[in-house]
Order: sequence, then structure tokens, then C-alpha cells
Amino acid sequence: MAARGAIVRFPHLRQDAAASLVVFLVALPLCVGVAVASGVPAELGLVTGIVGGIVTGLMPGSSLQVSGPAAGLTVLVLAAVTQFGLPALGVLVLAAGLLQLAMGALGLGRWFRAISLSVVEGMLAGIGLVIIAGQLYAAAGLPAPETGIGKVAGLPGAVVDAVGSAASLASLAVGAGTVAVLVLWKRMPRRARVVPGALAAVLLASVVSAVCALPVATVEVRGLLGVIQPPGADAFGELANPAFLGTIVAFTLIASAESLFSAAAVDRMHDGPRTRYDKELIAQGAGNTVCGVLGALPMTAVIVRSSANVQAGARTKASRVLHGVWLLAFAALLPAVLALIPIPALAGVLVHAGWKLIPFRQVAALWRGNRGEALILVATAVSIVAINMFEGVLIGLALSIVKTAWEASHVKLEVVDKGAGPVQAYLTGNATFLRLPKILDSLEALPHDRPVELDLTGLHHVDHACRTALVNWAERHGAPGTDPARIQAA
Repeated sequence: MAARGAIVRFPHLRQDAAASLVVFLVALPLCVGVAVASGVPAELGLVTGIVGGIVTGLMPGSSLQVSGPAAGLTVLVLAAVTQFGLPALGVLVLAAGLLQLAMGALGLGRWFRAISLSVVEGMLAGIGLVIIAGQLYAAAGLPAPETGIGKVAGLPGAVVDAVGSAASLASLAVGAGTVAVLVLWKRMPRRARVVPGALAAVLLASVVSAVCALPVATVEVRGLLGVIQPPGADAFGELANPAFLGTIVAFTLIASAESLFSAAAVDRMHDGPRTRYDKELIAQGAGNTVCGVLGALPMTAVIVRSSANVQAGARTKASRVLHGVWLLAFAALLPAVLALIPIPALAGVLVHAGWKLIPFRQVAALWRGNRGEALILVATAVSIVAINMFEGVLIGLALSIVKTAWEASHVKLEVVDKGAGPVQAYLTGNATFLRLPKILDSLEALPHDRPVELDLTGLHHVDHACRTALVNWAERHGAPGTDPARIQAA
């Protein structure tokens, strides 16, 4: 009777439970891999996955997308831990979560949809490139340079070092084999593909490494309770550091943008309830607040886990909550299993994930249809690799704004010269400072030996720079058709 009552109350429980197991198997290696790549204990990735499933999963917003530690924040987290130390990570995540809560409460969630898609794809491409470059060092068992450009520039030297070391070659072989399994897994029979490719690749690498006694590094295990460290008073002292505050803003904006763009993508995959963006931002903020209190990694909604959830037949949010329960059970009962996982195998998983972040098809399509947007995408990605993620995104946003302003500032000067009487000039469109050189050049090219009547009634907008320049030109040339007072009021 109790089972029948549960079925009546939760009519999709069977589908959701099955989907949750699939998501759990997809999330497990990714949670561990992201944590190791971020320079923190592996268990902290599981903590974030647990919170993303149980805490964020229970809250309203998006019904089917799944949250947890994301490869997209790996670069930022690693830089933050390197600069400020692991104890400060909890404060960063806690502050970012509180900001997300505030933005959601103020109704700012939907505004993230106004961010240029080229900037978002450029951000993901830049992150993907840095992840690939950094994880190639991890796959070879070599220390990686701290900066993105350093990672890329140091790859030739790393290849030389790896070729001269038997241990590095063995480690590279494990990483390369992991990538090969991930790439070829889609061609396996459907029954085999019930097991997610990432899990199969990591399991196979672990078995081969153990059986062959390969000299490769494995995950260090500290225990779930041993890694949970709420931030102390010293860590909160970093809030007086401007660089620390900038990192909080970067965490907030990038995690929020990735989550809400993921929600939009997940909505296109199913016919269920649509995402409520402000509530989803509040849910992400609540999850990150809890993660910050526990000293864990930041979370975002993750498209890989979310798409696996939808494709596995999930119908309600119960699937994502249950996936968090399975992660908790694994972390509590089987933590020693993590010590069997080779680090180069996790590096291979992240190299594959980083490759999928690079939107090759979108770049090609943009180049054919809108080269300006394609250049913004590439410039954002290159800036992230050459400088860092936060400044790279800001550069992309600035370029996008400039491009939009340039395209909106269409202004046209039409000259009517009947050969006798004054020359008639008509300005139409939007006169902004971006077009001011063109406007002034066109006006200066008008005849100086005849009166000019300048008609501005066709202008929809005149900014301060253009208004001042037109007034000065009218006063200097005495254009009879132009009233400086009217320009001032325009």
C-alpha cells in the first residue's frame, strides 16, 4: 500500500530514479576531475555535487537541469586558490552565492539573456583552450605554468621533458587512452552505452593502471569530513583586498551566466515547465552559499549532466535530487575508491570536456554570416588565454557594446544642390560620437562660397558630442537653416 501511495503521489518516480542513476554515473568522474584540476581535494568536488543535487535541486527555477562543479570555472578557481589559498575559497564562493541571491531577488536573472552569445561562446572557447593546455601537463605528470599563455607557450618544452621520462610517457598513455575511449564510446553498441563514457574511460584506466602497475599518480583521499572546512576569520580578512573582490565578481557573473545559458539550452530539450530565471538564480545562489559555508567548490548548472538527465527520461526535479543522494552515499561509504583513480585519466576526461567547450561550428557559421561577431568570439577567447578569464570576458563585453553602438549609429548626409540658391543638406539617422568624424568631414566638404541650409529634423538621436560639434559648425559657418538653440534642445 505504501509503494502504491508513493506511485500515486510521485507518478514519475520510476523514470526519475532511473535517470538519477545515469546522472550520478556521469557526474561522479566529472566532480572528482574538476576538483583535482582546480587544485583542491577531490572530495570537495563531491561536496559541491551533493549540494547542487540536494539543495539546489529542491528549489524552484529549472526543473530538469543539474548543478555541480563545472569545468568552466576550473581555470578561475585554480587561479584563486593559487593566489589566495584554499581557506579563502569558501569566502569567495559564499560571497558569490549571496550576490546571486541578491540579484535573483532584484529580478536581474532575466537580464543575463541580454549578454552577447558571441561573448559567452568566446568565454567557453577560452576556458576550453586553457583547460586543454593545463591538463596536458597533468596527463604527463608535469607541473603546469600558472598563466594561460604560459601553459600554451610551455607545451613544446613539456613534450621534450615527457619524451625523456618513462613515467611521463606511461602517464601520457593513460591520459591518451582515456580520451580515445571517450571519443570512440559513441560508436559502441547501445547496451554498452548505458554506462556513461566518462565513467567507462576512468574505470578502464584505473583497472589497466592497477593491473600493469603503471607509475602514475592517483587521487589523494582525505575523507569527506576531513576536507569540509568552513572559512575562518582570517579568510574573511581578504575582503579588504580589491583583487579578492574582483574575483568574487568574476565568480558571480561567470557562474550565473553559465547557469542561465545552460537553462535556456535545457529548455529546448524538453516540453516540460520552462525555467523561471530569477528563481533559478536564487537557487544557484542558495547552493553556492551552502558550498561557501562548507569550503567547497563553486557550482553552476552543467549542460553535460543536464542533457544526460533529459535524455535518460527524467520528468521532475526528483531525478536531480536523487543524483545528489547517490553522490552523498558514495562519498560516505566508498571514499577509498577514489584512491584507485589515476590523475592522468581525470586529465583525459577534462581534455575531452575542454575540447567540447570550443564552438568550432559556431565560429565557422558566424564567419560566414557575421564576421564582426566571429571576431568578438575569437578576441574574447584569445584575451582569456593571454590575460585571464575576468579581463577576457570584460574585453569581449566591451567589444560587443562598441560593435552594437557602431551598428546603431547609422547617419546619412544627403545634399541637394540645384545650382542656384543655398545648398540643402539633410542629416538623418542617429548622430553619435562614433560617427562624428564622418559627419564633420561631410559638412566640411560642402561649398564654402554659398549658403548652406542644414536640416536636422530627420535625426532620431543626437548625443552630446555631436550636438556640440553641430552647434559649433553652424555658428562658424552661419548656416541659415540651422538654429543652434534648436540643436541644443535636440
